[in-house]
Amino acid sequence: MRRLSILTAIILAAAALMASFQYGYACTGITLKAKDGSTVVARTIEWAVSDNDCRWVIVPRGHRWKSFIPGGGTGRSFTNEYGYVGVAVVQDELMMEGMNEKGLSAGLFYFPDYGKYEEYSEANYETNISDFQLVSYILGCCATVDEVKDEIARVHIHGFDPRSSTVHWRFAEPSGRQIVLEIIDGKCVFYENHLGVLTNSPSFDWQLTNLNNYVNLMPGRTQPHTLGNMSLSSFGGGSAMIGLPGDFTSPSRFVRAAFFQSTAPQKPDAEGSVFTAFHILGSMEIPIGAQFSVDETPADIPSATQCTCVTDMSGLKFYYRSMYDGGIRCIDLKEIDFMMMDLKSEPLVPSKKEFVYYIKS
Repeated sequence: MRRLSILTAIILAAAALMASFQYGYACTGITLKAKDGSTVVARTIEWAVSDNDCRWVIVPRGHRWKSFIPGGGTGRSFTNEYGYVGVAVVQDELMMEGMNEKGLSAGLFYFPDYGKYEEYSEANYETNISDFQLVSYILGCCATVDEVKDEIARVHIHGFDPRSSTVHWRFAEPSGRQIVLEIIDGKCVFYENHLGVLTNSPSFDWQLTNLNNYVNLMPGRTQPHTLGNMSLSSFGGGSAMIGLPGDFTSPSRFVRAAFFQSTAPQKPDAEGSVFTAFHILGSMEIPIGAQFSVDETPADIPSATQCTCVTDMSGLKFYYRSMYDGGIRCIDLKEIDFMMMDLKSEPLVPSKKEFVYYIKS
């Protein structure tokens, strides 16, 4: 009984944190394809209110989870067929981004004010799954995007907590195929994501249509021309990008991500794409304080962008870096025996303190 009460307290604490996502959560996802055909997906995880306790998690085959239900209880159990790794927040089950041993990638992105789940029903006990556990669930049982779509059709996705906003998801496989799942008025809507970009609200199809407002954007510099008797020329490279939105709203980040992704030089292999992805997403990072009004006190953390993840689906390598440490770390799934291990979970970096490497002569 005490173990159950402790678990319930943890779930409720996590739910309270998720409920405040409406204030400080954002995320930006991109996709890069190398010349050798490998595909890399990457994303940021933003959270401006407090340290969200990001941690890496390695989950073995056969691991058993309990689904969360509204009110802090637990529902059905589900057991992993595949092992996987990823980044979770608050607790191990709340996976934000991850990849399994088959190379399937899954990620959760905040989707406020536009999605709507079906109502939770105990009648669907055996097929209920909470929204913030869907990434873990899918990584544990699916190997391809088609399997994801089939599995989603068999389950009922409900809100983790009624105070929290809805989310939407990105799923990708090593072939490069990628889909977006949004739940609108209780119905699952899938989009083939040929562009490979995802942010937050509004809906994915709206974001694609909105790109037409920026048809004038081009890489490079504008050509000199005359205006009456005046000769005009640009002030330097990138002048053809004037009009690119620079704020941190979801539509603006979507446009910037699409533009930077499409203009990035194609690398020979996945490793080159990984480094390019980190550089592109570095331009998307949100400085702490930018999402707060002048009369509000920002959180005492280094950045609203708390973590950046890059996934090499063909090479089965999961990369990340933390707001506390700009160094890139990698988990190589090929080096993990998912049958002969227990679940492992650790903070992204050993110390939650920024530091400087001093060069000594």
